[in-house]
Amino acid sequence: TGAAQGLGAGIARYLHAAGARLLLLDRDADRLAEIVSACPGAVSAVVDLADASATQRALAEVVTEPVDTLIHNAAILRMEPLEDVTLAAFQATLNVGIQAGFQLVKALWPAMKTRGGALVFVSSRSGIEGFADETAYCATKHALEGFSKSLALEGEPYGILSVTVTPGMYMHTPMSETNYPPELREKWVDPIELAPAFAFLATRPLHLSGQRLDAWALSRPDAAPRPDAARRTESPPTEPAP
Repeated sequence: TGAAQGLGAGIARYLHAAGARLLLLDRDADRLAEIVSACPGAVSAVVDLADASATQRALAEVVTEPVDTLIHNAAILRMEPLEDVTLAAFQATLNVGIQAGFQLVKALWPAMKTRGGALVFVSSRSGIEGFADETAYCATKHALEGFSKSLALEGEPYGILSVTVTPGMYMHTPMSETNYPPELREKWVDPIELAPAFAFLATRPLHLSGQRLDAWALSRPDAAPRPDAARRTESPPTEPAP
């Protein structure tokens, strides 16, 4: 999900080059069409994951065979103080992050129980810490962390991996262009540099299930998989969280 730009687009391009068959979801029709054009053979659906009914219809239409790996990357991040957050905006953030994640897993779970699979949820430091002006985003990422851990336990008997992945490095994305101050923009990298981590997790390393992993560390040559909590020194807690 969130395949039309940023990290989602980087992952899609990398996995396509590695020979994966792709099912790409995003609400931005034009940008999604560009990614599909760059990834011949990919199946796609334009859908607003904040809309539960639209999400259900899209899944019923495009999920026509078992899916081996889910990468739930879509998210909404609006940097604004609590008094400016509307109920509609708060709900939309939760819907895209956790409600859609639930719907996606529910759709894929029956087939994964018979053949195994990988569930990969993109998280961030906001999934384990709190940040000012990120009430909705932090709530969503915290929910994803608990959701993934529960799925890891339920999926263990069936060979289903469930992990959360934090970028671990500042990325150049439309979201970061909006929210990152100039000093962080000097540090950001192309999202495709984090994509090897997701390709590795698609191989279903079941011993890592239930963990929170660092995509940047996992994507480095000869990197040993390790919990994300082992490296928490990228920035002070007042900065937007990668």
